[in-house]
Amino acid sequence: MDAGTQLVSSSTLAHIYAILALMGIIGINFYTVQTQKEFIFLGKRLKKLTPYFHSVNFIVAYTGAVLSGFTHDLNPTVILMVPVSLFLMITEIKRYKKMRVIKTTDIQKQEEFKVFAKKIYTMQLIAIVVMFIIARIF
Repeated sequence: MDAGTQLVSSSTLAHIYAILALMGIIGINFYTVQTQKEFIFLGKRLKKLTPYFHSVNFIVAYTGAVLSGFTHDLNPTVILMVPVSLFLMITEIKRYKKMRVIKTTDIQKQEEFKVFAKKIYTMQLIAIVVMFIIARIF
């Protein structure tokens, strides 16, 4: 196997594993929001996972860019992956900003946040799955 083929193969593998890791983080976050009753513990857990989310999302985008650049493949599917990655990043930032201003005594805002966070995580998972299906079809 030549060096170019090996680079594409290892980048593809890293890209797929990063996507799975990102879905895992989103799943853990969704599960945490669904099951954690104490908002303090919920907030701490989500706050700890936020940097991992952004790091893994960056790895997904970076390995995708390496693959696209090396193979000289800039088709509509690859172009669609850029806004999906941005969507994931922006929704996670919005979720974090909304969470960090909630006080421990404001029970109503805590409950509203849980509903909001579940919607965010559901949309993120749907975006990844739809992008995967589009990539497989085209």
